[in-house]
Amino acid sequence: MNAEPPRIIDPQPEEGEQLDNALRPRFLKDVIGQNQVIENLQILIKAAQQRNDALDHVLFYGPPGLGKTTLAHVLANEMGVNIKVSSGPAIERPGDLAAILSNLNGGDILFIDEIHRLGKAVEEVLYPAMEDFALDIIIGKGPSARSIRLKLPRFTVIGATTRLALISSPLRTRFGAIYRLDYYDPNALKYIVLNAAERLHIQADEKGVEEIARRSRGTPRVALRLLRRVRDYAQVRASGTITREAASEAMSLLSIDALGLDEIDRMVLETIIKKYNGGPVGLSTIAASISEEADTIMDVVEPYLLQIGFLSRTPQGRCATQLAYEHLGYTFPDNPSQPSLIPS
Repeated sequence: MNAEPPRIIDPQPEEGEQLDNALRPRFLKDVIGQNQVIENLQILIKAAQQRNDALDHVLFYGPPGLGKTTLAHVLANEMGVNIKVSSGPAIERPGDLAAILSNLNGGDILFIDEIHRLGKAVEEVLYPAMEDFALDIIIGKGPSARSIRLKLPRFTVIGATTRLALISSPLRTRFGAIYRLDYYDPNALKYIVLNAAERLHIQADEKGVEEIARRSRGTPRVALRLLRRVRDYAQVRASGTITREAASEAMSLLSIDALGLDEIDRMVLETIIKKYNGGPVGLSTIAASISEEADTIMDVVEPYLLQIGFLSRTPQGRCATQLAYEHLGYTFPDNPSQPSLIPS
């Protein structure tokens, strides 16, 4: 199967995408949005500094592109410590994790992205490291094998995941602070885009920035990516300044509508409405109908459609809501045969 072309509104980072790193805030005072999480982190940091201790272990979860990695680096900057970055799939063997842990200094942060993808054997090594700050190493093989416990300096594990339910209970309970990151409101995204435009020396008026923020699906990474594409359009086909007209025309060329839906989003909704009378229909059936992976629909498409109320989950499958019908220009049936909803 040929690889699908990347979606411009995909919240996952593109390969080689470095611009976001340059625009990341360095300290909590620079972070826009996520106010409740930021306030809790301020207390967490202040308390640790007053005790002259390492931060408690922190777990961030929520949809991709909302700033979990950024907040990990912000915490390291606030505490004035080093941060080692890895990911669940990259730590394949217990020895890989042991090598990382043994090179940490007191107060350092180990950031593990996609922590839900850690292997079971690796997790077993991480448990005593997080709880007792100790590393259990097996020396030798067979009857002569013996275990040695090495003491580790007090350090902090920061985990990030988009799938909290896939993290095992023993690992989840070892995090002292667990925070959910939610989608950003358009006003917060507006200031994020304005700040990025200023730092990148992009000319943009307020209406143009508002148009980008409105179509960014509540996700800063998508907003910054759209800013670059609209900048290109304004440079080639407009006056060089991002106006509302330039932003709207650029988005039309990218097939992104006023609510940030692209062709795949609309394809999913139209499949449910036109082929299955609005649902309910199973996820695998939708995926087969549009030749897309079920995991892609569940992880990338569904969260935003659920957030804006265009999709609902029922015991029998997915259903398109009245809002989805109206947005796509279809007439909502007077007596929809959809079962009672369950909480998503």
